[in-house]
This record gives sequence, C-alpha cells and structure tokens, in this order.
Amino acid sequence: MKLIIHRGAQGIEGNCIEISTSTTRIILDAGLPLDDLGDSPRPRPRPGKALPAGLAPIVPGLFGPGPKVDAILLSHAHADHAGLLAFARKGIPILMSDGTRMMLKAASIFAGQPPLPQDQLRIVGHRERFVIGDLTITAFPVDHSTFDCLAFVIDGDEKRVVYSGDLRLHGRKPGMAKRLLAALKERPVDVLLMEGTNIISEGRGPTEVELEAELLDHIKSATRLVLASFSPLHVDRMVSFYKATRRAGRTLVVDLYGAFVLHLVNKRASIPRPGIRNGILVCYNQHFLRTWKRRNLAKIHDLFLRQRIDLEAILAQPDRFVFLFRPSMLDLDFGGRLPPARCIYSYWHGYLQKPEWRRLESVVKNAGGEFVKCHTSGHAFAKDLIGFGQACAAKRVVPIHTTGADKFRLRFRNVVQFSNGEIHSL
Repeated sequence: MKLIIHRGAQGIEGNCIEISTSTTRIILDAGLPLDDLGDSPRPRPRPGKALPAGLAPIVPGLFGPGPKVDAILLSHAHADHAGLLAFARKGIPILMSDGTRMMLKAASIFAGQPPLPQDQLRIVGHRERFVIGDLTITAFPVDHSTFDCLAFVIDGDEKRVVYSGDLRLHGRKPGMAKRLLAALKERPVDVLLMEGTNIISEGRGPTEVELEAELLDHIKSATRLVLASFSPLHVDRMVSFYKATRRAGRTLVVDLYGAFVLHLVNKRASIPRPGIRNGILVCYNQHFLRTWKRRNLAKIHDLFLRQRIDLEAILAQPDRFVFLFRPSMLDLDFGGRLPPARCIYSYWHGYLQKPEWRRLESVVKNAGGEFVKCHTSGHAFAKDLIGFGQACAAKRVVPIHTTGADKFRLRFRNVVQFSNGEIHSL
C-alpha cells in the first residue's frame, strides 16, 4: 500500500490524500485550500471554467489525464474538503454519507458551491463496510461542525490506515469517537491520518452544551432584536441556538437556507422543521426573492409559505425574535443600516478579519448595538487530539489539516511528515 498527500500550490494542508495498491487507487477528500484572511479574496473555481492555476493539487487521473481513480471518499461537506469535487474527472464514484449529500445540496443552492453530478454519488451508511478493488473500507460517523461527517478505516495489503477526517470530542455526540476507537482495537493501526487544527492551542473552549448555556444568557438578557450569525450547515449549532431561544421565550427566525437544511435533516436531528408551534419561522430574504424564479426554486419557495414572517413584523416586535443573519443581508434586506441589536457571532474567529465581518461589526456598534462573540470550535482541542491519537496506538501518525505539524512531534514519538506529492510505502 502507498500513501501520498497532495497539496495545491497555494494550500497549507492536504487537499487530497491518495491511497493505492498495485491495482486500486482511492482519494480521500478533494478540497479547496483554506481561505486567505487578507482583503483580497482567493479566486474561486466556477463550473465550466478552468481551475485557477495552483488551486488544485496535481493528482494524475483526478482533475486531468492519468491513471484510473477508482473512487473518491468524502469525509464531509465543508469546501476545504469537498470544494474541488465538481471538477474531478467524470465517472469517478464519489462516496459519502447521506447527510453530507444533503448538506452539499443545500450549499449548492444557497452558498454558491458547485453542484455535484448525481450519477457519480454513492451513499454509504454508518459503520458500513464496503470493498473498492482490493481495499476494504469502513465508514464511521464522527462529530464535527457540519452534519453527518465520516472517518474512514482502510484495510489492504495487510495494512490498516485510519483517516480521522475533521472531528471533535466536545460536541453533542462524543460517543461517536468512542465507538470508532473501540472498533480500532480489533487489529493494529499502521497509519493514523489525523487532523490537527487545534494542536497549537493549549487551552480548551466550551462544549456545545456549555455554549448553549452561554447563548441562553446572551439572548435572555437582550432587550432588543438578537441577530444570530452562524452557518446553517452547522446543525448542532442550530440546535444550540434553537434550544436557547426557546428557553428565553423567543421565536427563532431562519432564512430559506436554514429552513431548507432543517427540512432535509427532519427526524435525524434534535430540532424540528419550521412551524409556528415549533417556535421556528422563516423570513424570505431579498436575495432569494429576487432570484428564485430564475433559478427554478419554486418548490423551495412554496415549501415554507405557511411559516413565513416578513422582516417588518420582526422589526415591529424585535424583543420576540432571534434572527439568523449573515453580512450579505445588511445591504439587501436592511439597506445598509441596522436597528439597535445584539449580534451573536458564532463562527471561527479568523473570519472576523474579512472586510464583510469588520463592516458588520462596525455597523452594529454604530447603531447602538452589541457584537458578541460566542463560539466553540468544530475541531478537537489539543488535549482531546492527543488522547485520541494515543488511544489509536498507531505505528505512525501523519498530521493533516493543520498549520502546526511540527507540534505533533512534541506530542507523539512516531510522527511522519509528508512533503507535497511524496510517496510513502507502508
């Protein structure tokens, strides 16, 4: 078995991980590099257009000519793992969880992610074992900041490789990681490909449940409108805001993006579909209202008409609502001005350096409101990473998805760092 980590010229992490035997090649994820934090946005690929130079890693047979790729295994729907899938060669099967399929569908409609060719998608279940060529693969659910993520255990050539994907142990489903570790005890792990986003941090943030309590304090003490800024794909964060909102005696208002996500995950998450009795209403924002006919979204438009509330009704009684809000709504829906409000920011802190978030924070404060940061990471904290890695007891640990790969050497004795495109025989 051979292992290669491919990076785009602009990337700082493994965008694609290749595992191969003499007869089989698979790719783990095909993602965009992490976003720049400067004012100049990185060029983004567009369907039907050539990929910007250096954006995609050079993987023979994946984005251009080369040996056959038997399958792409997708861990989850975030763009830094899935953003290049639409540009892969036609005909390569793409395997993912059903929840990831749902999140990619929502993101393609509402967040500008390229849609995937449906005939290439293959759905795998939790703890399902399947065979690709001479590789046997088992998909394990893990907790992360989007819905229905997977880790993969790959067996072949009498070797075992574990790909953690992105995961955390402080979310609402810590039992997922425990069940994965229990399953790994059946045979030795040769290589652990482990994410290390937070390996450089010594501290520990709140759990998702503790964050819910913090949100409740912020919402309950607010006397005016509460704006909630978080990703609709982060279903567990939606649950935290929903529970805190209800306990504070308010109604959660989501946009069409959030409402569609709730519709998709209905009965699979601990939050109901939009409904007056459920305490969730839907505001049809201006971007959707201006584009739904052109984009043939009549079914989605009509899906939530009974749960619809207009912005004017929200602003007439602002102390009754928590409103899902993003910077793009500032101009289109509010004309560039906000009423006094408490805006709860619940994204990664690095995004605050982007112009749209700096502007929003300034507008909120200039209107006499408050900009409150209330977030916990979608990635495992350093202490949890160390515990997870030690419990795997892998012969070799390969750090991925991290800017602190050198820190792994301080935590583990058996760390191997790969150069871009370097081939390692296991």
